[in-house]
Amino acid sequence: MLYHFSEEDNIEIFQPRKHPSFPDRPPMVWAIDEERSPLYLLPRDCPRIGFWATPETSDDDREKYLHTTSADKIIAIENGWLDRLQNTKLYRYSFTPDHFTMMDEGAGYFISYETEQPLEMKPVGSLLEALVNRGVELRIMPSLTPLAEELPKTTLHYSMIRMRNAIK
Repeated sequence: MLYHFSEEDNIEIFQPRKHPSFPDRPPMVWAIDEERSPLYLLPRDCPRIGFWATPETSDDDREKYLHTTSADKIIAIENGWLDRLQNTKLYRYSFTPDHFTMMDEGAGYFISYETEQPLEMKPVGSLLEALVNRGVELRIMPSLTPLAEELPKTTLHYSMIRMRNAIK
């Protein structure tokens, strides 16, 4: 199963759209796999950084960044987004993977060039509760910038989303 998360509760058909980050690609419908779906259990425009260990992660990086947690994933947001996190209503649309192809294995992105009809739409409920139920440690930080500058120097897997909205 693949998913698309939205603050809109009335999408019956997903039409392929141009993506500003990929201007040379044709219009696409985007979906995410189950493993990376917690990265989308946040308000759409919320800047966030998710990171976690992989088999390639060094012992030093595990010790430095993960030694105080038993969580599978850590997602950091800026403290200015906490109220919106607590009050945003989010909906999960489900798709069969039939027309989707993997665009980025590390990020878990799938794309379709076809019009897609979701199998179902369900409200997520409390986003904090959904993150906790997925085993995510949520870190609330004054700014994501120091973490964004540090993670590329590590062997951790990371994903930075909507960073254009982060405090500079």
